Amino acid sequence: MPSLVPPVLPAGSLHSLRQPHLAAEGGLRLRPWRVDDAATVRAAFDCPEIQRWHMRRLDTDAEARDWTAQWPARWAAETDASWALVDGPVDRPVGQVGLRNVTLVEGSAELSYWVLPAARGAGVAGRAVTALTRWAFDTLGIHRLVLLHSTRNRASCRVAGKVGYRTEGVLRQAMLHADGWHDVHLHARLRSDGDRPAEPEPGQR
Repeated sequence: MPSLVPPVLPAGSLHSLRQPHLAAEGGLRLRPWRVDDAATVRAAFDCPEIQRWHMRRLDTDAEARDWTAQWPARWAAETDASWALVDGPVDRPVGQVGLRNVTLVEGSAELSYWVLPAARGAGVAGRAVTALTRWAFDTLGIHRLVLLHSTRNRASCRVAGKVGYRTEGVLRQAMLHADGWHDVHLHARLRSDGDRPAEPEPGQR
């Protein structure tokens, strides 16, 4: 059955590109994951806070290697993408930022990120999200990016507000965490938003 609306982005829009290396403010770099990053990934998912908000853990080195090795196939399938965050002269990841649930037909995707405990407090997540947002809008041509997090995750809420993702509402009991259902803040940016500041977060007005 033919659609009456053309796709925002044609099939192949992501697959036809080579995953780029991106530069963010303050010397932060976004690069594709490598299998030799597995030790860092396992350390990240040993962090109780990352486990809490991402609802997963990695129990073996093999699982960590599989995690790092999965991304080229997901890029080729045009469903997801992930970058390692490298801050400073040592080429060792301090976090990740990525696109999830990419839908080229609608020109949309969801943002995901985490930062290792030792790298927190330096704006790594915000700088990474800003760089990836710019690439997704300006190079890939995405129309809408969303950022979802539990309403109890205040740190993620602060990041969203600082980088221009406006609060659009609360999704009731939309994420199942280890301690039960959580309400979820929905933040979003449109390519047409430009660099306009986000609205204050709930409780920060």
